[in-house]
Amino acid sequence: MDAATLTYDTLGFGEFEDFPETSEPVWILGKEFNALTEKDDILSDVTSRLWFTYRKNFPPIGGTGPTSDTGWGCMLRCGQMILGEALVCRHLGRDWRWVRGQPQRGEYISILNAFLDKKDSYYSLHQIAQMGVGEGKSIGQWYGPNTVAQVLKKLTVFDSWSRLAVHVAMDNTVVMEEIKRLCMPWLDYGGAACAEPAGWMPKHNGCLEGACALAEEETALWKPLLLLIPLRLGLSDINKAYIETLKQCFQLPQSLGVIGGKPNSAHYFIGYVGEELIYLDPHTTQSAVEPCEDGQVPDDTYHCQHPPCRMHICEIDPSVAAGFFCRTEDDFDDWCMRIRKLSHTRGSLPMFELVDCQPSHFACSVDVLNLTPDEAGIQSEVRCGRAHCTTNKAPFKGNFPDVRGDRVHDFSDRLERFFDSEDEEFEILSL
Repeated sequence: MDAATLTYDTLGFGEFEDFPETSEPVWILGKEFNALTEKDDILSDVTSRLWFTYRKNFPPIGGTGPTSDTGWGCMLRCGQMILGEALVCRHLGRDWRWVRGQPQRGEYISILNAFLDKKDSYYSLHQIAQMGVGEGKSIGQWYGPNTVAQVLKKLTVFDSWSRLAVHVAMDNTVVMEEIKRLCMPWLDYGGAACAEPAGWMPKHNGCLEGACALAEEETALWKPLLLLIPLRLGLSDINKAYIETLKQCFQLPQSLGVIGGKPNSAHYFIGYVGEELIYLDPHTTQSAVEPCEDGQVPDDTYHCQHPPCRMHICEIDPSVAAGFFCRTEDDFDDWCMRIRKLSHTRGSLPMFELVDCQPSHFACSVDVLNLTPDEAGIQSEVRCGRAHCTTNKAPFKGNFPDVRGDRVHDFSDRLERFFDSEDEEFEILSL
């Protein structure tokens, strides 16, 4: 294999900083570790996450496009990583561990095949880049977290094996009713079972799945949920009032981590220790991988086998997307309960709202598109779907109008461009 090429990170493979010796708890995707006594377990857990990086020498995207994503594909790779973690949880379980050189389960090979850099893989860079054209992104253009979330939502529709229900929560609001409808589409508005054809049962690649009847005492069928929440946690820097809430999200058992980064780079954040975020970095260029004749996939380069990278939480760019996975309805109900508890944490702000039903409309109390830090006072913050500005005197909160209908179409376009500005805050690296 060709030697890995580091694009702008200055660390070589043998120069990564070892994990710190600290008595503070280490949290990785809902699991707590002790750095003093469980360092091997920490590294094993990190190594078991799928690590998608820049690749080179893959078939041209679209037949005539780029053969490498070095310098522009980092956020796409982070999107692959958070989706890959969801698929691992779906098919292998959160406690699954990868061991180098050992035979792998068929489900694992199927997951890897879905991400290989070729046009017919469900979640390949080729598919993401070409689907992004429909989101207004040309091939080779940098994506923001929200754009990646929208593209992944579209691509999962074609994955009949995983049968994920993907919900992208906009306006900093998670609506429980919308998610229940998505994950249980056979239920009507009131929660009763919709009529289905006689003998109907869900199919898995053409095969019947074992399932209990909807009328039985057991829980009704639930499509496993991948919940992605694009967030803006400040203007140019993260608002420190969100730091504790962000850290606590990594403690949730449903956590898939956060995609985001810092100026000039995107990362996949999987946990924290103290005031440092733990992340996987996609900015290493490796050669594209081809499956073996026996169907196995050489997978060493899909797992980060050195200590994970860390950065101070205050360095993270405020444009992020948080991910959560709920295999069952009980998992989702438990997540809702935990989120409501987090919203009452003293001294911190909730990153998003959790509501039962979608409000019928939002009253417009402030023209946030024309709001500047000087006008807002010492500190102003614009969050997707809601303005929350703090001055020396008193907090001011305002809501945007319901951006539906021709009358507000122009406002909606301006709003979308404003809140997708994370694309402009990250610079494209020269090759």
